[in-house]
Amino acid sequence: MKYKRIDRTYVVRIDLNEEIVESLGRLCEQEGIRLARVSAIGAANGGEIGVYDLASRTYHREELEEFMEITSLSGSVTTMEGKPYIHLHATLADANHAVHGGHVIRLRVGATCEMFVDVLEGSVDRKRDEALGINLWEF
Repeated sequence: MKYKRIDRTYVVRIDLNEEIVESLGRLCEQEGIRLARVSAIGAANGGEIGVYDLASRTYHREELEEFMEITSLSGSVTTMEGKPYIHLHATLADANHAVHGGHVIRLRVGATCEMFVDVLEGSVDRKRDEALGINLWEF
């Protein structure tokens, strides 16, 4: 991963076979990022996405082990228990132009990932909501 800061935005390149969530988390740790908006495009060659099932409180997961275009990746950086909390969703297109999408559990870069991390002032923490089984923004 390589990056450059321009004003309040980090312009980030995540390289072949690097894991996106891990890389973004490392950037946030290194630079002290506590609140940000994330957007990216690129390619992936493996990973796992999910769609949350509220009734069972689990993710319906899909393993991805083929080269796919990241047509859109967006999300947020907040904090939970003092550490960066990365929450990303992706839309991915396979070689047949079929679209796969959902919550990014893990996603490995297939060629490159071009990402903008727009840092916001302040911080927003997360807290576990036991009724929903997810970590919600806490104000």
